[in-house]
Amino acid sequence: MSRRIKQFLFLCLMVLGFFSTTVNAEGIKIKSFELEKVDNDWLLNASFQIELSPGLEDAVQRGVVLYFQTEFDLSRARWYWFDEKSALVQRQTRLSFQPLTQQYRIASEGFTFSAKTIAEALQAVGSIGGWRVIDNAQLDPSRSYTGSLRMTLDLTKLPKPFQVNALNNRDWNVSSDWYRFPFSSNSPNLIKR
Repeated sequence: MSRRIKQFLFLCLMVLGFFSTTVNAEGIKIKSFELEKVDNDWLLNASFQIELSPGLEDAVQRGVVLYFQTEFDLSRARWYWFDEKSALVQRQTRLSFQPLTQQYRIASEGFTFSAKTIAEALQAVGSIGGWRVIDNAQLDPSRSYTGSLRMTLDLTKLPKPFQVNALNNRDWNVSSDWYRFPFSSNSPNLIKR
């Protein structure tokens, strides 16, 4: 191979590597979570890192409301049938832009917050504190469970024309992977950082 061909191939690989890292930068990742037992309940505190594509940011600034759904699932494996679902809870967080005040508005379960920048707004969307996910009465202390946690952009809440676009556009499918962990009701607080 000539030197020019090697340089060209090297340049192509660098460009492909750059695009693959920028594509993977967008999405949702779990930064930290903690399950703490308070009285008879288990409360979830979590932090997600959310990065939107430029197209999604533009859509929010043009008036499209985004709904993020956080799901927590607690199940117990059974050899003879499907897994037993001990707890399944969901939480919806709404992100919108107010053009008159030039601020982003975040709303979830009666809580509202305003932010000046999209970065502050996404940080507020990704912060969960004191969310009741498990009632200790639902659990058998002698059994072990598997907990699962994730956050997604709920495409079903988008206006219909955007739902069609979201099916064809990878930038609109924003989701974290399921994070699964072992859980026992007699264990102390569970922390992942």
